[in-house]
Amino acid sequence: MLKTGNTSFARWLTLLAVAAMLVLGACGQTGKNAPEVAGTEQNETQSETQNAGESTNGQAGEGQEAPAEEEESAQATVYPLTVTDGTGTELTFEQAPEKIVTLAPSETEILYAIGAGDRVVGVDEFSNYPEEALDKPKIGDMTTNIEAVAALNPDLVVASSGMNGQAIEQLRKLDLKVYATDPKTYDEVIAKIEQIGEIVDAQEQAGEVAAHMREVKEQVAEAVKDAPRPKVYLEFSPGWSVGKGEFLDELLTIAGGVNVAGDQPGWFEITPESVVQQNPEIIIYPDLNVEPNPILEGIESRPGWDAIDAVKHDRLYEVPQDPLVRVGPRLADGLLELAKAIHPDLFS
Repeated sequence: MLKTGNTSFARWLTLLAVAAMLVLGACGQTGKNAPEVAGTEQNETQSETQNAGESTNGQAGEGQEAPAEEEESAQATVYPLTVTDGTGTELTFEQAPEKIVTLAPSETEILYAIGAGDRVVGVDEFSNYPEEALDKPKIGDMTTNIEAVAALNPDLVVASSGMNGQAIEQLRKLDLKVYATDPKTYDEVIAKIEQIGEIVDAQEQAGEVAAHMREVKEQVAEAVKDAPRPKVYLEFSPGWSVGKGEFLDELLTIAGGVNVAGDQPGWFEITPESVVQQNPEIIIYPDLNVEPNPILEGIESRPGWDAIDAVKHDRLYEVPQDPLVRVGPRLADGLLELAKAIHPDLFS
């Protein structure tokens, strides 16, 4: 068994935040708490397609195709729109939001991916993708600057209910509309993207992103369906792993592996001896953009770990961090990286 620590994903994300700060030049800061990323529920409603017209006046009628402008309008959001976010909070929008603040990197990436990046007026310190987000006003890091957000006068704040809980509560007391989510599965991430697309009237672009993510998932699942399923150990911060009930555990399964930490729930600090007992065939860890990588240093220096099959046969794989830990569009890239590490013979 792996030793269960504080299962809060927020503790894990703080560790990743520390790594990010090292990259940004804030060397010397350390932390043991791990961070949370944002999430969501299923997309609720889609606007109804209007089919009307008479063949006698040139409009689309029965048996005729609708003009291109009607096809486009079918993708448009009908306002007022009411949605329920991942915290069970109902939000009503009278029109498409024009000034949006994001409190987590995954939410920033979503807005840009669906073509609404020009409406983002503020982001958190760790929003480093796409490059255009670097020039946006900053509203805090793991601790949101409430005054800075309020000063931007946004008509929508997009947040992680797991990571930004205190900020969400404070911002809602200021009567700001906060859409907060905490997806636990790949499909819930897709649903979040679709619902944000509906809120900001970017359904067509959100649909394209969602379709790509579904296509990647199907591609990976089909490729590994008949392949052996090796035991995999995933370490995303020094000494920390992830178990059942979280999206990364699901991604490992989709990618054709068996998570050796899967008998524990949530995010937790491991007992090194228990990993030796599990004897994983593959070890995966993220590139923290710090040399030497502290995760790899730990793996190579722990007593008894040289007896683990993955170490003996040099099956230790470093993968890009951000696409795999951000519950946004690039989670598809993260899934592919996992699949390539677990089944390199099936993915070029």
